Amino acid sequence: MNHASASEHLAEPMKHLYRHWESRRKAVAAQGEQTLLPHTFTIVVSREAGTQGTAISQEVGKRLGWQVYDHELLERIAQDMGLRSALLESVDERRQSWLTEAFEAFMSASGKSEWEPLVTESAYVHHLVKTVLALGAHGECVIVGRGAPFILPAETTLRVRLVSPVRERIAALSRKLSIAERKAALRIRTIDRERTDFVQDHFFKDPTDPLNYDLVLNVSRLSVRSCADLIVDTLHLLEACVERE
Repeated sequence: MNHASASEHLAEPMKHLYRHWESRRKAVAAQGEQTLLPHTFTIVVSREAGTQGTAISQEVGKRLGWQVYDHELLERIAQDMGLRSALLESVDERRQSWLTEAFEAFMSASGKSEWEPLVTESAYVHHLVKTVLALGAHGECVIVGRGAPFILPAETTLRVRLVSPVRERIAALSRKLSIAERKAALRIRTIDRERTDFVQDHFFKDPTDPLNYDLVLNVSRLSVRSCADLIVDTLHLLEACVERE
C-alpha cells in the first residue's frame, strides 16, 4: 500500500471521529457547562500471536460503534512521518539493538532516493506514543497492541490481554495461513518474542504479566463473540465505577 492509498484509507475514519468529537464539544457548550468533557474510556488489546486479536477488537468496535486501530494505527503514524506504511512494518512492535538499527539505517540510506525519509525504531516509537496519546485523549476507540496498555492512563483505559495455550495458537495460525505447523510454531515464537522485547525495551513493562491488565481472556475457551461480550460488559462496569466517584 503506497502513502497516498494509506492516507485515503484512514481519512474517512478520522473525519468521522473528528465530527463525533466536535459534536460532543458543542453539546457540552450548548448546556452552558464550564467543566471539561467527562473522561471517556479507551479499550486497548494486548495479544499473544494467534489469539484473533484483530477479529475480537473489530467485534468490540462494532458493538460500541467505535473505531478500531490495528494496522490503521500504523497508517496514521506513517501519515505523521510522511512515509508509506509499508516502510514502518520492519520496526512495528519489533525490537532492534542500537547497532542493528544504525547499520540498517546506513544501508537503507545508501540505497534510497533523497525524498524518502529514514525510518528508525526510535523515530517510530516517538510518533507511536504521540498518536496513541492523541487517540486516548478523545477516547471511544479500540487500539490493538503497539504497547498502548503502557502508554495510556489506567484510570480511563480498559486494558485487555488475550491468551491461549501455545499448541492451540500454532494450530490456529497453521489453519489461517495454510502453512505447516512447524512453520506456524516458528512464527508464533518469533512474534511473541519481538512483541515482548519491544514493550520491555521501550516501556519497561512485562506484557505477559497479568497484573498489567484489567481483563485477561483465554480465547481457546471462548468464541470471538463471547470475548467481545465480556470486554464490553467490563467497560460498562468501569464506566459505572467512574461515575460513582
